Amino acid sequence: MARFQLESHRSVARALVLGFTLPLSLCHTVRGVTIDWVVVGDAGNAADTAGAPNPVGAVGYDYRIGRYEVTTGQYVEFLNAVAAADPYGLYTPAMATNSNVAGILQSGVPSAFTYSVIGSPLRPISYVSWFDAARFANWLHNGQGSGGTETGAYTLNGATSGSPPARNPGAQVFIPSESEWYKAAYYKGGNTSAGYWTYATRSDTAPGNEIGGGANEANYFAEQYAVTQSANFSASQNYLTDVGAFPASGSGYGTLDQNGNLNEWNDLDATGGALRGVRGGDWDDSTDALASSSRFLNDPTDELPGLGFRLASPVPVPEPGAGSLLTVAGFVWGWRCWRRLLATGSARA
Repeated sequence: MARFQLESHRSVARALVLGFTLPLSLCHTVRGVTIDWVVVGDAGNAADTAGAPNPVGAVGYDYRIGRYEVTTGQYVEFLNAVAAADPYGLYTPAMATNSNVAGILQSGVPSAFTYSVIGSPLRPISYVSWFDAARFANWLHNGQGSGGTETGAYTLNGATSGSPPARNPGAQVFIPSESEWYKAAYYKGGNTSAGYWTYATRSDTAPGNEIGGGANEANYFAEQYAVTQSANFSASQNYLTDVGAFPASGSGYGTLDQNGNLNEWNDLDATGGALRGVRGGDWDDSTDALASSSRFLNDPTDELPGLGFRLASPVPVPEPGAGSLLTVAGFVWGWRCWRRLLATGSARA
């Protein structure tokens, strides 16, 4: 009888836990790639009038942006899901052969390609064009797995060059606009007229770049070298650091590595156009490239050793009352299971 009571109590506990957590499991599906989002608030903030060449950084809504750059491990998941044949050139051999940033190896034959990580899966992925980043965003928008790459956040329909299309209404995962990227990096936050830092490390002073060497840090080339770098350039050394390796360098909203490691694509004003934006500075850049005044316009087909990306997303809006209804349903379900188990236990006892 004691053994039965113990097992009954365990069953009750399991039933209650399941009853309380079932609504959450119905609303949350575990995916292969998880983006660590941070919320960028202060909707309606003022633009930075010192932005180059025009005022930039004003965003009239709350949104989310990735805390980190997209990593080699995440991009490998993407390639293994959609690039067995790789008709859109999502992989380039330089991802393996350039030792300074090597991160992904392609194996096998066309139509049966597989991909694996070289070194740390937490290093950011480089050698991605704007079109590659847009397809990654579409894949996430469409649920990963066998999700499509040609429609979703962007309507690509096979295009790998030419003028990029505008962001589609209702996009759930996308390349941030220039103002979205800029605000997340440089805005001080706290109200709508807080102003801007010069660097994405909450400072107007250029960051140091030695891991553990100070409050403002980034992986870039300067007089003081990061532990992954040396005074003399080496063609065989990987100069990228794991995303988040400089934890004291967060922006006002908590993003990391918006200065250094890799330059990042942005989508300018999120409409179509011949060129796309690049900001942030990379492992081989000087201090000037990290500053808020530094801005580049690149051909969207560029695949470079110092160029990667991070993603943005709307802030999810829960359905009115949905959370309360699900919580009540969970408690009711758990309570009924508990009552049923107790009744059964009493009868057997």
